[in-house]
Amino acid sequence: MKIMGNGVFVSVIILFFFQLNGNVKCQTSTVVNVGALFTFDSVIGRVAKVAIEAAVADVNADPRILKGTKLNFIIEDTNCSVFMGSMSAFQLLERDVVAVIGPQSSSVAHMISFIANGLQVPLISFAATDATLSALQFPFFLRTTLSDSHQMAAMADVIDYYDWHEVVAVFVDDDHGRNGISLLDSQLAKRTSKLSHKLALPHGANASVISDLLDRSREMGVRVYVVHVNPDSGLEIFSMAKQLQMMTSDYVWLATDWLSTHLDSSPTVDPNLLQTLQGVVGLRQHTPASSMKKAFYTRWRGLQKNGRVSSSLNAYGLYAYDTVWTVARGIDEFLKEHGNLTFSFSKRLPNMNDSTVQLEKLKIFDGGRILVNKLLETNFTGLTGQVGFDSNRNLVNSSYDIINIDQASIHRIGYWSHYSGLSVVPPEKLTREQQIMSRVDQKLNNATWPGGKTEKPRGWVIASSEKPLRVGVPNRVSFPDFVTEDQDTHEVKGYCIDVFNAALNLIPYEVPYKFQVFGDGRLNPDYDELVKMVSDDVIDAAIGDITIVTNRTRFADFTQPYAANGLVIVVPIKNMKSSAWVYLKPFTAEMWCVTAVFFLLIGVVIWILEHRINDDFRGSPRRQVITMLLFSFSTLFKTNRKGDHKPVSFDQCKYMFQEDTVSTLGRMVMMVWLFLLMVITSSYTASLTSILTVQQLSSPITGIDSLITSNQPIGLPGGSFVHKYLTDSLNIYEGRLVSLEDTDDYARALQRGPDDGGVAAIVDELPYIEEFLSQHTDFGIAGHMFTKSGWGFAFKKGSPLAVDMSTAILRLSENGDLQKINEKWFCRTGCLLRKGRRSEPNQLHLVSFWGLFLLCAIFTITCLLIFLFRMVRQYVQYKRKRRQLLAISSSDQTPHSTSGLSRVVYNFFDFIDEKEEAIKKMFKPSINPHPPTNDEIR
Repeated sequence: MKIMGNGVFVSVIILFFFQLNGNVKCQTSTVVNVGALFTFDSVIGRVAKVAIEAAVADVNADPRILKGTKLNFIIEDTNCSVFMGSMSAFQLLERDVVAVIGPQSSSVAHMISFIANGLQVPLISFAATDATLSALQFPFFLRTTLSDSHQMAAMADVIDYYDWHEVVAVFVDDDHGRNGISLLDSQLAKRTSKLSHKLALPHGANASVISDLLDRSREMGVRVYVVHVNPDSGLEIFSMAKQLQMMTSDYVWLATDWLSTHLDSSPTVDPNLLQTLQGVVGLRQHTPASSMKKAFYTRWRGLQKNGRVSSSLNAYGLYAYDTVWTVARGIDEFLKEHGNLTFSFSKRLPNMNDSTVQLEKLKIFDGGRILVNKLLETNFTGLTGQVGFDSNRNLVNSSYDIINIDQASIHRIGYWSHYSGLSVVPPEKLTREQQIMSRVDQKLNNATWPGGKTEKPRGWVIASSEKPLRVGVPNRVSFPDFVTEDQDTHEVKGYCIDVFNAALNLIPYEVPYKFQVFGDGRLNPDYDELVKMVSDDVIDAAIGDITIVTNRTRFADFTQPYAANGLVIVVPIKNMKSSAWVYLKPFTAEMWCVTAVFFLLIGVVIWILEHRINDDFRGSPRRQVITMLLFSFSTLFKTNRKGDHKPVSFDQCKYMFQEDTVSTLGRMVMMVWLFLLMVITSSYTASLTSILTVQQLSSPITGIDSLITSNQPIGLPGGSFVHKYLTDSLNIYEGRLVSLEDTDDYARALQRGPDDGGVAAIVDELPYIEEFLSQHTDFGIAGHMFTKSGWGFAFKKGSPLAVDMSTAILRLSENGDLQKINEKWFCRTGCLLRKGRRSEPNQLHLVSFWGLFLLCAIFTITCLLIFLFRMVRQYVQYKRKRRQLLAISSSDQTPHSTSGLSRVVYNFFDFIDEKEEAIKKMFKPSINPHPPTNDEIR
């Protein structure tokens, strides 16, 4: 329980007690006075009072400790007030107490620690968890409970385990609340999470204040709440949350150990209360099971039956019991070494006789520092486990139970300790190897969340139908295919919009949104200003062709790039007349390759069709191969030679490789091939003429280096980051830069050139330039891309939607959908043409002739199939005729043998290789017929 302080009173106390000194007073009494400060009427105080009394009785009854000296406990009520707690502290110190147990409030502990410093009286608290009390400023303060430094580390580990990145903290605005939440913020920062909002409640806040604060927090979007308050008033927060429909499946509620303290202290827990707390996950101070602890619980239940205590035992009661034993052991060691307890009067206090505050009754405990050291050396096993202190005067062992409220009962889903992290095994049972593995492999059992769901909540809500996501989009003037607003329908569309919608469809939750157009439609908008609007909370996200650059990442978080880009330079294309290989320029590489393949294909097919009937296609194998290769190429020349063998004149040498076609199928193939060849040669001639005769623009700009060193004007897009990059990064004089708004401006400026009010080159991003070059063939890219970046979507800093959208974009890239969207917008006239945009101007592409090539290929293959069908038919007739001749042959003819498949195929090719006239003679009757042999039949 944490109390507000009184600043004026603190100042008075510090003034009089920092430097006290005086006369010595010795006591050898068999009774040692020990004080205790806490709030009697509180969840912790009701249990602590009975636990302390039980411990004092046990200490005084144990002959092994203090050797006849009795502890006399003087208990004072702080009444939930720093002021009253300070007055109670003075009343205790007037009675020569050698130590003070308590207080339970961190605020009161801060105040009394100053007094303890002045009077050198050890202050041992079993309930003040504020970590700042362990500062060197308070050397007489010892803590026998767990510090918030460990509790907030445990809470941060739980948040990190469930992969939540933003948290809302609800706390009482006092020392305990502020310092605890500050520790949580630091621990979350170590785990890449953050405390996005802090809801500070005034001390004693009523239901109206709590309700108003929670209601306003719903607009923040974060749905993970950590409640860090005191056990006496914290339940009101959950009651208000339930009324506001904030205990549903969208929310996560985490509580520090105050909740378990309240629930453990209640003899019977109201089922309606547990229904309200459905799904809450909290911390409970872990105390190992032992026979001592079990016996004390049995003893406590006996006290409840006798009516001596109304509350059930909680962890703070166990710590209060062990605190008494800690003090007793420390005093015992002190008396063994020093014997007497001495106090000193201050020389300055008698001067305060005129004051109503009787400070002269206060004395300094001379053995205070020695007693503190004896307490720090304490090491024993108590109800809470091993009791000992570290260098910060905190308990050496710190561990918590992780609890979950489900189905009107409390379930333990795991443990946390400062040396092992989260695990499902009690910390004291972990071996050394298990402790190491637990830190690496954090585990908790399944939890049930608000609304009764076992699936982990996301922990945040980006938007709702009542408050959709505000998405800013640039209203581009140039290159509208990327993103723009239709002026007639006001529909926002483009390549970037399709990518955004496709990625949004892959996110496993719904995100309502509405577009907010940025730009007047006359000029390209300033993209830096668009991203800045995300940081200024004017919009929630910015989508479009937004380049990811360093200065923009300071204002927003960007997704994974969905389009790679970089800056390139566009200039007029150079004149290629002086090139030694200019004759290759009319065709692209693909066109040359396909044409060469068809030359070979036609030569092979014509050879097959003419071989049986045309002597020009027969002869030695070497001669036939040469004929086959040269025939189709010879069709480039017009021939008038038809079978004569006269010597060829010099004027006729171009026809020297020309052979006539005799077969009908061969001539049909030649007719189609010559038509295709006529189209190709005429197109080649026209293209080559254009390349050799048309004067094209040229530019001295060959790359980024020549661009920087020249003094000529440079064009760039309006509203882009290019201007800032050229001036700041490349140190190009701003007066050289000319802002251009659309592709027509680009073309006009380049055509006019620097001498006529235009520009020598244009610097822009690659996707824009590719789109520009697809429409303007008089320009090309000079040099290489000299920066590399990408387009992404911008979201608010820390927005989890940026991470999920990045994952979705990667999935779009992997499954090919990103490429399909690109083809939808930029391959509408043929992707092959776009891929060849960097080829030379006036080149002929395969896409322009593929129809003719396909027609020629189909016709040629059809003729070849007809020829093969005829050959098979003739071969079958030939075989039948030969068998008939064999049947009427003489009886001494040996029977023919069956042939294998390979032999049949071999004979078929022999049949095709025979000249057709020879085959026909075989079918004519002979004067002296001689029956065929078996080999002839085969």
